[in-house]
Amino acid sequence: MTLKGWDLHIPEELDELLTPEWLTAALQPRFGVTVTSVIPGPVVARVCTNARFRVECDGAMPSELPSDLCAKGFFGDAMRGHRQAGEPEARFYGELAPSLDVRTLHAVYAGVDPVTRHGVVISDDVVAQGATFLDVTSDYTPDQAAASLDELAKLHVATWEAPRVADEDWLASRLGRQLEARGVNEIRGNFEGPIGAGVPEGVRDAERLVSVYRALVLEMASATPWCIVHGDPHINNLYLDADGNPCIVDWQLVQRAPWYLDVGYHLACVLNVDDRRSNERDLVAHYLDRLKAAGITPPDPDAVWDGIRRGIVHGLFLWGITLMVDPAITTIMLERLGTAAADHDALAI
Repeated sequence: MTLKGWDLHIPEELDELLTPEWLTAALQPRFGVTVTSVIPGPVVARVCTNARFRVECDGAMPSELPSDLCAKGFFGDAMRGHRQAGEPEARFYGELAPSLDVRTLHAVYAGVDPVTRHGVVISDDVVAQGATFLDVTSDYTPDQAAASLDELAKLHVATWEAPRVADEDWLASRLGRQLEARGVNEIRGNFEGPIGAGVPEGVRDAERLVSVYRALVLEMASATPWCIVHGDPHINNLYLDADGNPCIVDWQLVQRAPWYLDVGYHLACVLNVDDRRSNERDLVAHYLDRLKAAGITPPDPDAVWDGIRRGIVHGLFLWGITLMVDPAITTIMLERLGTAAADHDALAI
């Protein structure tokens, strides 16, 4: 089922969204409900805002609409310049996710303001359902990494050079936008400070990383075979559902690209260095087995590892330019990704 919401005005302030009037307009077309009251809950605001809340309606709640919900958007004047970053995620939940068998949030509404391009998603409040959100300090095992690779494989297989998504503008390769916003100065600041202390000396070169990433961006624009990738599948973008299954969130960088952009990045940062070194070949083979089971012929071994190196570079660049995250998180991410880059000589691609 494709969600409908593109013609509804998206509020710029969270207070407007958390009203019975706005939520009725958003939810009534699909669920036939009239929201009578809204009980605000915890709010987490970084670049984007995640606001948990509870609704009450004028009758029994439909089975597909829980009372406990969570809204995600870019609210307030400080986020005005970031609002369009939410459009791809809203379109993913509104247009693509309903046809995929990927563990992610169950969206009850997804919309994009036609003027501002501000994307907003309302989903089940999975914390209220027993989920646990992860970050890089969480223990994550090789078996769990295999399970999250399964979810990425489902996404990739379902969209492997698929005509239905081949010409969607919102899924076009756009890695270069990161280079437009940040680059050498931000990476140098991270690499030369305490945040970059764990990055191996041979990798701690901001100019070289940007140069290699710029070449990678040009390559990705025409790389084949392509599929739809998550684009930013680090451990902070995972949660475990009530049954302990890894689920993927934060789809702002969803786009067309080769599979390895996700897989190399994912493996380099979800596991600690020792576990990654001991298990990465088996885990890559596990992912490739999922491709083969779906009838997709995987590349030869040399091409596989050339791709994995590119995925590592992608992750290292994204965390090299990261500024608005707890420094303790960025420090661990850069150590893991930088060590993986050194292990695979990834900056020599």
